[in-house]
Amino acid sequence: MKANIHPKYYPDATVVCACGNTWITGSTMPEVRTDVCSACHPFFTGQQQRLVDRAGQVDRFNRRFQVAQELQVTETKREAARRKREEARRLVEIVDEKGVEPLATGAEAPEE
Repeated sequence: MKANIHPKYYPDATVVCACGNTWITGSTMPEVRTDVCSACHPFFTGQQQRLVDRAGQVDRFNRRFQVAQELQVTETKREAARRKREEARRLVEIVDEKGVEPLATGAEAPEE
């Protein structure tokens, strides 16, 4: 085994949480800082409604969800327009097959 490859161990390392809670543990660093601990985490405190939002994750999710909903509405409108065009094309094919002229839509009938 190689000598002097292991980091220094601090048996009395201090852990400091963002909420102000501190405790002593063993670590390879003399001081450890953390964002959430058992004193402030919603699972341990019973405050399940409280959200721990790191770097706007909830806001980012809500924006993505809103964009997805808008895209779905747009796709639904496109699909409805496509169906309408397809139906009109089918009607034109039926009229062409039967040899019947379509009804005039505000235009005068052609003179014969």
